[in-house]
Parts: sequence; structure tokens; C-alpha cells
Amino acid sequence: MTMEPISTDTVINHTLVQTLVSGHVLTSLPVSIRLVETHISWVLLTGQYAYKIKKPVRFGFLDFSSLEKRHFYCTEEIRLNRRLAPNIYLDVVPITGTPAHPAVGGNGTAIEYAVKMTQFTDGQLLSERAENGLLSVEEIDQIAVLLAEFHEIVERAGSDSLYGDALDIKHWFDENFDQIAPLLEDERDQQQLEKIRRWGESEWTNKSELMQFRKQQGYVRECHGDLHLSNITLVDGKVTLFDCIEFNPALRWIDLISEVAFLMIDLFYYGYDRHAFRFLNRYLQVTGDYRSLDVIHYYLVYRALVLAKVSLLRRQQQCHGNDKQEAQKRFQTFMSLAERFTRKNQAVMMITHGYSGSGKSFYAERCAETIGAIHIRSDAERKRLFGYQLSDATDSEIGGGIYTQDANVKTYRHLADAADSILHAGFSVITDATFLKTWQRDIFRQAAHALALPFYILDLNAADETRESRIRQRINDASEATVDVMREQQQSAQPLSQAELACTITIYTERDSAFDTWLASLVDCNVG
Repeated sequence: MTMEPISTDTVINHTLVQTLVSGHVLTSLPVSIRLVETHISWVLLTGQYAYKIKKPVRFGFLDFSSLEKRHFYCTEEIRLNRRLAPNIYLDVVPITGTPAHPAVGGNGTAIEYAVKMTQFTDGQLLSERAENGLLSVEEIDQIAVLLAEFHEIVERAGSDSLYGDALDIKHWFDENFDQIAPLLEDERDQQQLEKIRRWGESEWTNKSELMQFRKQQGYVRECHGDLHLSNITLVDGKVTLFDCIEFNPALRWIDLISEVAFLMIDLFYYGYDRHAFRFLNRYLQVTGDYRSLDVIHYYLVYRALVLAKVSLLRRQQQCHGNDKQEAQKRFQTFMSLAERFTRKNQAVMMITHGYSGSGKSFYAERCAETIGAIHIRSDAERKRLFGYQLSDATDSEIGGGIYTQDANVKTYRHLADAADSILHAGFSVITDATFLKTWQRDIFRQAAHALALPFYILDLNAADETRESRIRQRINDASEATVDVMREQQQSAQPLSQAELACTITIYTERDSAFDTWLASLVDCNVG
């Protein structure tokens, strides 16, 4: 692995950091300075502010080997992070004087530079919350919407840019093997790495044209680049993303779904599998980018390899046995995750069935999170199809506007196309709509049979008063159904046939033990 510390700067900076930690240069208050060290930086925490100093190191993916380069990347860090966390990233400050007697922000020739940030409250990093079992679905939902909105406004790579080309993507994928392989001593680790490498070669060959097409379609943009739970915190109860990649533009000018995959891998690492699929589904429901699923497995494996590589870097830098063991354990976990996403699970086609207010979206969501399926909401896709935002009111009458017969046909065919593409990408799919007409259900049942995949109908039932109460309590939901709409559905619905009942799971949403039993059976059959 290419790692070239610059000896003179390394000695100077170690002395400088120790002086800053032990002295009163950063604050006049009688507080202890806390040092947090990563493989590429030192972060000094004063209680009010944090000062981040870049290590004078050179790896294959970054070069902080000179003072000039470290200064440049400090300014880049400020620029990039102010897009998402303007109240945290304050300034680049020079450190003058000598390593033994430094002055932060003083006059004279700079011997180093630091990024000055507002220090946020301890225990609010989402990695800390995950470790303590506190990571909530509300936080996941915030991230999904925030990231989708951020991705919509960031700059897109031009056709003449080298970033995001299929060959560029392959380069960064393959570099992990070049850097990991020389450090492996265990034969099983070597065999595992080689197995993943062979899968990567095959997957890239099959998907490289699609990767290139996605760049042409504008999906390669200047993203965060390093989106994992340790780079997300709560500030006044709101999710805040920070610490974008500044040191290598190729690592932040990426396909949007690569960024999504990074956070998913970290959620899997902490054991939050359901949160990972909730995040993916919420993100896709906002963006509509379901075709990204064709390449997401490649990026999931890539991101797991990146985090495995970083774990090895930390292992190389650790002096204490316990720290080395922890880094090795992290490496093995991420390698197992990489291998996991080279495998294909059994995919199934599922649809919901029931009147508005019967609990379709709630149970479809639970199902998707439990088995790792993709949840398509007809309410969201119908609005997207006709040019509306998810939160928009279309002011459509019953049977009018975007709910005419022609609009219904167009919507259900669009849903079927999306479900088909998801199945071809290797994911199970659950399409969340009323499916009260036989022709609507037949489209999906025939598509599943054409692919020789299992097909299930989730028949959701609830009492009239329960459905009416749920409809009236909806707030900020994509659904526009009213109680009058529900009553019209009851008049026009076509019942399930005997053939359909043979593949139907009937769920009474006031008591759902049958649903839990059925879900458990899918998990046991390795469906996902």
C-alpha cells in the first residue's frame, strides 16, 4: 500500500499537535483539549471550537505532502462543507510561530493551517447513536430527504469531464485490491478478496455501458463523497451532514447512487439493515431513480471495500494491541459485507390490495424493510408521472384530473415497468396501490410468471371506521384519497378470483400476527 509520510513535516506536526493539546494556545479557558486522530488528520476539540489539522501523508488517493497542498485542501474543505453545514465550518486559520510555541490565527509565516469549526455536542454523531441503539427512523427519513434535495441542486459533471466515466469507476474499484492485497497474511482473507475481485470484473463488464449512460444522463455530480454515520450529526435535533471529501475530486464527483450505497454499508455494519433499506426506499421515492438499482450492487461492494481498506490503514497506524484487533475486526466485517452483495437472493413480486386507509403503505413499508425489498408507492409515482411534486395537491375530482381511466392505465403500466426493472436488478419489489381492478392485478401477475418468480397479493383489511379515521389523520402524505374516494372504491372494486386467492396473504391490520409469520417465512427462504 502506498503510504509515504514526509519525515520532516511529520516530526514538526507531531510536536505541534502535542503542544496544542497540552498548552493554552487554542483557548484561554481552563479546559482540557481533546484529540481525535484519524488516518489523515488530527482534530483538536476545545469545547467551543474544533480545529482540524491535516497529516503530512501521501496515499494513493490523497496527497497532503506539502504545506501548500494542505492549505489548498483546507480551503476546499470549507467551500464544500458550507453547502451542507454552513454553521459548523467557519474558516481556515493559519498557525504561525514554531511547533513548540505556536500561535493560532497569528501574524507571520504559517507553519501549518487548520480548519476551524463549531464543535457540536458529544453523543450526537449518528455513529455514536447507532452504537448505543438509539438511531431512529425519523433520523433516517431526514437524511433521505436532505440527501435527495442536496443531490438535486449540486453541480453535474459535463460530458468532457473524466469524472464518473465507466473506466474511472473501475479504476477506483480496482485500486482497493491493489492496496488491500499486500497487507493480507491469512489465506482465507486472500481467497475472499480474490473472489470479490472476480465478481467485480464480471459486474463491471456487464454494467459499464449503463454506468457511462448514467453519466450522460446527469447522474454524476459533485456529491458529499464520504457519507457514513460518523460524518452525520444532530444539531438542535436536525440531521446535519459534514466532512465532505475535499482531498480528491474524483472521489466526490460520483454517481448519486454510489453515495447512497456508502451510507447503506455503514448502516449494515452497525446492524441497522432495516434502516438501510428504509433509507434507500425513502430516497428513491423522492428521486424516482429506480434504474440506479441496476448498478447499486457494484457500489455497495465498492463502498464496503473502501471501508475495509480504511480499517487496514488504521490497523497499520495503531500501536496498541486492542486498537489493532478492533481495526482488524472492522476490516473483516466490511469484507463480509462486500462478499454479501456479490450474492443474489431470491426475488419476489408483491402487490398490495385494499381500499384507501386499509394500511397498505404501512405494511408494504414494513415488508420492504424486513426482507430488503423495494417499495414503490403508486401515490408518489402517479404524481411524478404527471409532473407534480410528492407534496403537491392536484385538486383532482373523483375520476378526474390525474385519476381518469386513461391516467389509471398509464399509472399502472408505469408501475409495472418500474417493478420489472427492479426485479431484473435482483431486488424483490412490493408495489403499493389499491389494485381493486382485475386488469391491474393481471399485469403484475403475468409479469412475475414471465420471469418465473413468486407472486404474492397482500390483501389488507380494516373496519370502515378504522379506514376513515386513518384517512382523516393523514398529514403531508402523497395520497390524496378522501373518505368519499374510499366509498367509491367500495362500490367499484372487483373481487379477487380463486386463482388470485391462492397466492393471497390476507392481513387484518388491527391484528397482524399472520403478517409477521409470513414475513418470517420469507426471511427464512432468503428472499430479498
